[in-house]
Amino acid sequence: MTQTPDATPAPLHWKLVVDATDPHAQADFWAAALHYEVEDNSALVERLLELGALPGEATVEFHGRAAFRDLIAVRHPDDPYDKERGIGLGRRLLFQRVPEAKTVKNRLHLDLHPGEGRRADEVERLKRLGARVLREVREPSGEWVVMADPEGNEYCVA
Repeated sequence: MTQTPDATPAPLHWKLVVDATDPHAQADFWAAALHYEVEDNSALVERLLELGALPGEATVEFHGRAAFRDLIAVRHPDDPYDKERGIGLGRRLLFQRVPEAKTVKNRLHLDLHPGEGRRADEVERLKRLGARVLREVREPSGEWVVMADPEGNEYCVA
C-alpha cells in the first residue's frame, strides 16, 4: 500500500521484549508489580501441538495451563487482546528465554509512578515481590528509587 505524502501514518503497535533466564518467573513478578495480567496462550499452544507445528519440548505447564517454554507476556488488563490466541494488542511486556544472565546496566528501563506520597509503600510492596533497592536518588530534578527485579533488570520508582 502506498502512502500519500499528506496522510498521517497510523501509530505502530509495539511491545517491550525483556531477555530472561526464567521468563515465567519474570512474568509473574512484573504482572504483580504492574497489576497486569499474565497472558494465557494455552488455546494457541494446544492448537499448535495438535497440528504438529510445535514440539512438546517447546511447552511447559504454567499455572495449570499449557504455555510456551521460552516466552510469555504480561498485558495491561484494560487493553484489547486476541481471545483465540491470548495475545495482547496493547501495552505488553514479553519475556523471552536467553541462556545468559544479565551482566551490564540496562540501556532501557521502566519508570513506575505509583502516585503522590505512595513511593515508599510501593517500594516495600515490590521488595516483598522479590525486587531489591539499588539506591535512592535525591537530586534537584526529583527523587526516585532505583530497583532491580529478581533477575537484576533495573527500573525506577518515582
